[in-house]
Amino acid sequence: MTEERQLLRDTVAALIDKHAPPAAVRAAMDSERGYDEALWQLLCEQVGAAALVVPEEMGGAGGELADAAVVLEELGKALVPTPLLGTTLAELALLAADEPDADAVGGLAEGARLGAVVFDPGYVVNGDVADVVIAADGARLTRWTSFTATRVDTMDPTRPLARVDPQETTDIGADPGLADSAAILLAAEQIGAASRCLDLTVQYTKDRVQFGRPIGSFQALKHRMADLYVLVQSARAVVDDAISAPSPTSAALARVSASEAFAKVAAEAVQMHGGIAITWEHDIQLYFKRAHGSAQLLGSPREHLRRLEAEVL
Repeated sequence: MTEERQLLRDTVAALIDKHAPPAAVRAAMDSERGYDEALWQLLCEQVGAAALVVPEEMGGAGGELADAAVVLEELGKALVPTPLLGTTLAELALLAADEPDADAVGGLAEGARLGAVVFDPGYVVNGDVADVVIAADGARLTRWTSFTATRVDTMDPTRPLARVDPQETTDIGADPGLADSAAILLAAEQIGAASRCLDLTVQYTKDRVQFGRPIGSFQALKHRMADLYVLVQSARAVVDDAISAPSPTSAALARVSASEAFAKVAAEAVQMHGGIAITWEHDIQLYFKRAHGSAQLLGSPREHLRRLEAEVL
């Protein structure tokens, strides 16, 4: 990781630590818009989070997909609800258009406008708060200039989703493979959440005393946590490869690896925390819900495996 990217990670982590503790995350997910508007403004003004993939000549930071992945990974660690994923994908869509809408791109880069990309109209990330909506079907990009959006109830309260229906649309160009970019960014977020979920579990086993000693000192739990650490780090390596060399194959591999790792860590976290993990007051249940919700978003691991199988048969 470059020095600049590490600085970006540290800056975002510090902002989250100060402004997005668990109580703030819960308040954000229960809010009308589903995210903390003040934190979003800080991320845009102090970090330039929404401008990372936008060229400098269009008001952006001139960064790469990897820069957005760093921020999403840090947000994923704390399950922070923000419009960043949808907005970043909308920017990538507009930049790939035959005639990019500079005003819309600039507004998204500033964080003044919010974006969403439709892969499945029934479950659109940030769909109910977006004002720039683009559909991608793998072949063409279609901008929905007029649409209706309705938030849908989902298992994961930290991930606002909406049903979006088009009213007026305009074809804007060829789809550059937005589904693959989305898969890679989501995988980065999943790895962040999986690593923090594991950290919380390790800390709990150090604090929880049974039979006169911390339960983390029991050999059986040590082995399980060591296996989880290897699983997360192996998945992280696959995701890092996809970020550095994006392709349909690397994107599918990243999603499968990240989804499996996060789901396994979340399940083991529930087991090691015991009954408290499934109470509303405890955060582990939120990680469990995020793990399973994210695994089904933008294509399930089974669908990505079918893509990979098709390439080797």
